[in-house]
Amino acid sequence: MTNANNYVPSARAQAFLDTVESPKYERHNVNGLKPFLDERVPEDMRGFYSQDELTALRDLKGTERDVEARMPVKVTRHYFDMARHSAPLRRLVKASPDETVSLAGAEDPGYQMDYSPVEGLIHKYEIGLLYVTSTCSAHCRFCYREELIGRKEVERQDGTVAKKGLARIEDITAYIREHNRLVENNGGLHPESGRERLREILLSGGDPMVLPNIKLAEWLSALAEVDIESIRIGTKEMAFFPDRFDGTFLAMLEQFHATYPDVGLRMMVHFNHPDEFLVKDADGRYAENPNGSLKWNDSAKRAMDGLNALGWVSVENQSPIIRDINDDPDAMRIMQRALKRVGAENHYFFCGRDIVAHEAFNVPIETAWHTLNESQKGLSGVETRARLSITHYKGKTEVAAVTNGPIPGVPGTENGVVIFKILRNAASAPDRGKVCIVGRNPEAIWFGGYADRVIYDEAGLFDYARVQAARVAAEAVGTAP
Repeated sequence: MTNANNYVPSARAQAFLDTVESPKYERHNVNGLKPFLDERVPEDMRGFYSQDELTALRDLKGTERDVEARMPVKVTRHYFDMARHSAPLRRLVKASPDETVSLAGAEDPGYQMDYSPVEGLIHKYEIGLLYVTSTCSAHCRFCYREELIGRKEVERQDGTVAKKGLARIEDITAYIREHNRLVENNGGLHPESGRERLREILLSGGDPMVLPNIKLAEWLSALAEVDIESIRIGTKEMAFFPDRFDGTFLAMLEQFHATYPDVGLRMMVHFNHPDEFLVKDADGRYAENPNGSLKWNDSAKRAMDGLNALGWVSVENQSPIIRDINDDPDAMRIMQRALKRVGAENHYFFCGRDIVAHEAFNVPIETAWHTLNESQKGLSGVETRARLSITHYKGKTEVAAVTNGPIPGVPGTENGVVIFKILRNAASAPDRGKVCIVGRNPEAIWFGGYADRVIYDEAGLFDYARVQAARVAAEAVGTAP
């Protein structure tokens, strides 16, 4: 009998959990800079950082620019083996003094904690997002969740300061039941937020795939038992350690589907660059299959094929566009085509968030739009479904267009405009579909770069006040911590 966080499974859930195998996985991680600084890593890894790089990083230890204080260092052996032949992948996992030249940024990007009625849950949109772990197999230096991975204290809306907590099954399931009870009793809409019933949950973190099969199974079955219709698992494990998608994991998913056949599952994978899954030859070119398509490395292809073979799981990829990693139309074109060919949809590409130290990673918004637009030339319609999103405090906002010429008779458009469109809006989504038009600023990496160039703003992107109702509504129903 499992009993995580005082959670007691139903008889049906326990019968499912009793079938789950939970092997241990050896990722051969290197944790922290110290093994590199002390030359305690395997001999073939000792050149990953040059001596000049190690000296510069050592000199920052204990200062306000300490890169590990900003974001812990971690890499798997699998990823290292790919990264030593790939500059973009090294940029993704190698710490650099450049990260802390500027520490400007938000400790709680998007004011997500304003929408946290229960610890470990973000209920900003129609979907609920859960922090189920605070680590990953390896750590992206640009990580959107650096405050969670780094276990940093965050100021809440009520003025209290604390680290973000992880979700607990019994708290989350109680919240879902109460939210959906209020929705049902109010004719289909929540009396405070105006939302419909909570139907979909995203397991996130950190990376849920670092959890053992049994912990994942507990979350899946517990959510199914409170009538969640669809579950997403957000993961970069297919890049960092694809062997995690082994027979025991796939068998667990199959048994879950047999037990709860009406619950859908989406694997939201996180490839940032084609070097993470494609094979290169001795000359550094991508190897080809006999038909001319590009060849995947065996472990990533086995993981993708295993998920697709289930028949009821969808796989979708999303990625930010990050400086010196994938701000390259050719690499992005290759990635989108190669993913779609093996059954993964291209979901979103993102402009970098305004996290602490974002200036080291974010490319200008207009550059990101140009990169994606150029990358999709030559792709088919089904390969180009991804949109470019930037996460405003109000919600996910599409960078819909960037023009080059003026709009006749409209001041501020002399050098062209950028058109934003709200794709996902908090609570009942009153502003979904509304647009904002600003004059171009090729240097802008965040909305603030357009604050003096607003031409038309029906979306209210530049007239934003923090939402106060989220916690008030939670407290009214007794679900706030």
